[in-house]
Amino acid sequence: MKLLFVADPLESFKIYKDTTFAMMREAQRRGHALSACEPKDLMWQRGAPATAFVRDITLTGEASAWFTAAQQAPDERPAVLKDFDAVVMRKDPPFDSEFFYTTHLLEQAEREGARVFNKPRALRDHPEKLAILAWPQFIGPTLVTRDAQDIKRFHAAHHDIILKPLDGMGGMGIYRVKEDGLNLGSIIETLNREGAQSVMVQKFLPAIAQGDKRILVIGGKPVPYCLARIPQGSEVRGNLAAGGKGVAQALSARDREIAEAIGPVLAARGLLLIGLDVIGDHLTEINVTSPTCFQEITDQTGFDVAAMFIDALEAALL
Repeated sequence: MKLLFVADPLESFKIYKDTTFAMMREAQRRGHALSACEPKDLMWQRGAPATAFVRDITLTGEASAWFTAAQQAPDERPAVLKDFDAVVMRKDPPFDSEFFYTTHLLEQAEREGARVFNKPRALRDHPEKLAILAWPQFIGPTLVTRDAQDIKRFHAAHHDIILKPLDGMGGMGIYRVKEDGLNLGSIIETLNREGAQSVMVQKFLPAIAQGDKRILVIGGKPVPYCLARIPQGSEVRGNLAAGGKGVAQALSARDREIAEAIGPVLAARGLLLIGLDVIGDHLTEINVTSPTCFQEITDQTGFDVAAMFIDALEAALL
């Protein structure tokens, strides 16, 4: 198969932990041809199909110069997206205007016959903070609002809360306010920008001390191990990007219940790979853009997550 990965610049990859790299490595091991581009390399013009300026790459197995490219610059080779067997969308958040526009270009490529994973419309329809609202039975007390008074009433009811922007990633912009309400007004002003921006507020879950669990679901089926991202020191965030320690562990019965309820529904909507974030027994986010943690789980448990993903991708293309 010929696979195109739409991703961040290859030169920025930290290959010892990068999930897209793990996907590429397994795909090449099976003999699939690899190409890569960035969202800025996509193009559509009337009278022509959706195109990307791509680099055809080969992984070297080296730690530093980890790939070679047949093209020195992306604009050396324009390639029609529908000519690839699969286009794998792996651009990291934030889900900003340019990400939104990229999904529309990829959806145009789909209309022309391209196979895109995850499905562009499904990426738009499932914002990572708000997608949990469809499964209220699995989430803790949660509020989404622009109104400062709504947030203050929520705090009065629950005493210890987490506030976060809807477009954040990697734990950025997350605040905890305890019962004393210290700096609540200032935090609200920072996040909601005088009512111009919506905020998610959730009751603080003490189980975060045991980790914010990333549960991967591939083709509607959960990976049997999750990565518990455990906050370090006085930090309230478990995100690896915020210094959390990743510890792989077998799924609990509750983890599996959540994954088996949500996974098949989202797979049917075109989301081949999702990442569920679970604290204790409660779902907190559904990640659909570029879920990670493949290598951490594989390194610690021996379960080959990348192989499961490429199996599912191959099956989806039959």
